[in-house]
Amino acid sequence: MSGTTTGREQRTAGVPRQWRGTEAGGGANRWVVLLVLCVSLLLVAVDATVLHVAVPAVTEDLRPGSIELLWIVDAYPLVCASLLILFGTLGDRVGRRRVLLLGYGLFGAASALAAFADTPQTLIVARALLGVGGAMIMPATLSILRQVFPDRRERALAIGIWSAVAAVGAAAGPLLGGFLVEHFWWGSVFLINIPLMVVALPVGRWLLPESTGERDGPWDVLGAVMAAGGLFCVVFGVKRVGSGFGLLEPLTALPAVCGVLLLVFFVRRQRRRTHPLVDLNLFARPAFSISVGCIVLALLALVGLELIAAQYLQLVLGLTPLETGLRLLPLTFAAMAAGLAGSRMLQGLGPRTMVGVGFGLTAAAVLSLTVMGQGDRPAVLIGAFVVLGFGLEMTLFGAYESMLNEASAESAGGAAAIGETSYQLGAGIGIALLGSVMNAAYKPGVSSVTGVPHHASADAGESLGAAYEVSHDLGGAAGEALRAAARAAFVHGLHVTLVVSAGLLLLGALAALRLPKTMECAPAEEASAPGAAADAPGGADRVQAKEAPARRDRAAVVGADSTG
Repeated sequence: MSGTTTGREQRTAGVPRQWRGTEAGGGANRWVVLLVLCVSLLLVAVDATVLHVAVPAVTEDLRPGSIELLWIVDAYPLVCASLLILFGTLGDRVGRRRVLLLGYGLFGAASALAAFADTPQTLIVARALLGVGGAMIMPATLSILRQVFPDRRERALAIGIWSAVAAVGAAAGPLLGGFLVEHFWWGSVFLINIPLMVVALPVGRWLLPESTGERDGPWDVLGAVMAAGGLFCVVFGVKRVGSGFGLLEPLTALPAVCGVLLLVFFVRRQRRRTHPLVDLNLFARPAFSISVGCIVLALLALVGLELIAAQYLQLVLGLTPLETGLRLLPLTFAAMAAGLAGSRMLQGLGPRTMVGVGFGLTAAAVLSLTVMGQGDRPAVLIGAFVVLGFGLEMTLFGAYESMLNEASAESAGGAAAIGETSYQLGAGIGIALLGSVMNAAYKPGVSSVTGVPHHASADAGESLGAAYEVSHDLGGAAGEALRAAARAAFVHGLHVTLVVSAGLLLLGALAALRLPKTMECAPAEEASAPGAAADAPGGADRVQAKEAPARRDRAAVVGADSTG
């Protein structure tokens, strides 16, 4: 017994501090680590959408004003998107597990505050704190995943599982929220986070490995604040445009311009610093920059379309919110299947073909939806949603994996934060862009309906829901004519938006041609070397010395291949 104990202590003492608590270099514990990370991601993904169906109950109970209601909905994604780079790079500096565990604690405390909020202001503060917690959790999950899966083949499988869980969380949010609001009170949609976080904190501390990046030079506090402020202002301006406010309105244009200027100064500052907060040289690698661009284009083309599709299902086809959620489930199941099969597809097809084919499939599915009119065609919807979900997940999987592979383990937090930020920006810009296209195509159809006063037509031009309210107030033949015209105009606007979205997706397919043709992997013995070498005293230093030229060689191969 004593000999066994001594051997274990000697082996543990030789393991670098960042690997204690897991056999990251090749032991089975890395899959347990993946399970913990997926649970973390699931909570954040669910919380991003779970409030949507609870908004009517919140409005009835707390009586928020229109601006307060907007902040209740937008505070979480706005704050989260703003702080991803700050906390992603902070995790590289002070420890990714430490930032993740702090995020757990804050997320749980903010959930309790939100669940029992008795004023709109309290709920807004709670939602903002949830955004801070989400920004601490999201990049940490990807950066730890990058660290514990050094072999690219295994890492691709892990990313596939990770992305499938994200798809499940986004789809489960409205369904879970609808069930809880129907059977309990609206605060229960937040209360479910607390027991899960109570379990996640000790389990995460026990199982997750601690890791850091390079600690040379001081952490750029000013740069982190500039990045957070710039992103906050840009996302705020984009969300106002997506909510129907004019681009040139002072409260929209001024924050957007300030945000762009802050981000420009941030980039200039990072280029001048010896030890930058974010390694902007990553963008000089085509595989990294094109992957980020593909993520933005995919989300830009589809997130705004998803909101419009939800309105179509409810307002044109007359489905309930629960029936709408069920109609969208095939998309989620297809995305899960693509995520789980993503590793094999990436090895067989390579990043260039996988991302390009994913964009092509998604564009074809979007165009096929143009056959939808004012009548329900369930078979067409289900088929299109299946192809759309599979193609979208192919695109995002290949782009995320290629992006993360280009970053070293030391800068994984910053790279993960860039990827998540591009996701959030693409989603925000997509809502604003496609919403504007939809409005431009919809309004002319209700502007001059026979028998409808001009002021009523103007009100009906705001949205299809507003048109239904105006038509109800008008009543008679004029109300019926306005209702019919609004439905036809909305379907026309949907078709125009679908064509624009497909064009953006095809643009992404062209961009994917610059991705590497094949999935470059280190030989099996090299892939397992880090874990084996790390078990010996001083092994980590030798591994880093060996890996540095290997990473440079791989980068050279990828860079040459991406131009072919």
